[in-house]
Amino acid sequence: MEDNVLVIHGGGPTPVINASLYGVIEQAVESGGVGKVYGALGGTKGVLEEDFFDLLQIPERERKLLLQTPASAIGSSRFALEDGDYARMPGVFRKYGIKYVLLNGGNGTMDTCGKIDKACGGGMKVVGIPKTIDNDIAVTDHTPGYGSAARYLAGTVHEVGEDVRSLPIHVCIVEAMGRNAGWLTAASVLARRKKGDAPHLIYLPERPFNEEEFLEDVKAIYDRQGQAVVVASEGLREADGNPVVEPIFRTERAVYYGDVSSYLASLVVRRLGIKARGEKPGICGRASIPWQSEADLQEAVLAGREALRAAMEGCSGMMIGFRRKESSGGEYNVETFRVPIEEVMMYEKTLPDEYINDRGNDVTEAFARWCRPLLGGEIPEFICLDKYKKEIRR
Repeated sequence: MEDNVLVIHGGGPTPVINASLYGVIEQAVESGGVGKVYGALGGTKGVLEEDFFDLLQIPERERKLLLQTPASAIGSSRFALEDGDYARMPGVFRKYGIKYVLLNGGNGTMDTCGKIDKACGGGMKVVGIPKTIDNDIAVTDHTPGYGSAARYLAGTVHEVGEDVRSLPIHVCIVEAMGRNAGWLTAASVLARRKKGDAPHLIYLPERPFNEEEFLEDVKAIYDRQGQAVVVASEGLREADGNPVVEPIFRTERAVYYGDVSSYLASLVVRRLGIKARGEKPGICGRASIPWQSEADLQEAVLAGREALRAAMEGCSGMMIGFRRKESSGGEYNVETFRVPIEEVMMYEKTLPDEYINDRGNDVTEAFARWCRPLLGGEIPEFICLDKYKKEIRR
């Protein structure tokens, strides 16, 4: 056995997924105990097709570009694996001298991680690297990828809010990703700097969506301000559990909903007679490097490093998690720990009740305090002429 490493990406990319890959590579180089660091090109399908690339062939100066490269540099997939596929993998790993298998992904990928670990029967060390903009992996405080996507959404809503405030004639509905968990949608609250700032309403999939209450809330804000900015999750559901917008595509694991922002905007137009439009940033937020969070970037690198370190120390069937450390000054600080993979396989962590207001149209200050450090600093500040108007008009 050559003690080689294999990294597999699964599911949707994030702005920092390649940073975790970089962390693995750097840890491998520094350890001096690794032969090759293979990337499975195209996710788990690349494993079955034995489509590997030794990442150590990339010059060191070029490897640093992984820190600012969007999407997945080695590809990813949502390839549905069968029992026979798992049974084949240990043979593939042995063929290429792979001793350490690292899977970087979300809930589904951690499920795959656990099944690969079981199939290997201790012959290889299999460790998970958490990744998802949805922040819905259990046990860990948060996941790499979330902070950058949250920063993008908060910054974008802040910009949209200024646009709508400067020409107060309509309602704008911004749709956020996150089918079953509202962590990303909720992060838009950090766009606010002062009373009256966007977003004026936030709707999460954790609470049943009530159209009549939504229209009441929008009208009240519009009547008061002449405009409104709403952030809504793509996964909004009615009280009976049915999605607000009929799904356009289904797979075994996921439901792909229709355009929630357009639907809500049309509802405002039809029912309230107010001009409205929908905005759907979609995958822009999981591919944006300019809005990348520095804290998120550093933690993504750390997750990759710690995953390989755990594997080389003999751990298997584990995922790297993050928890916050107490500090005398109250500053944000985290440490990693190792989570048994069975505790995170296919379990979605949703936003707890204490982070949602009673009416279900906003989040609490407790959530804002929890989320703020993950953005890696304040989003850019804009000038507000309101406080100067009296002096200007003199």
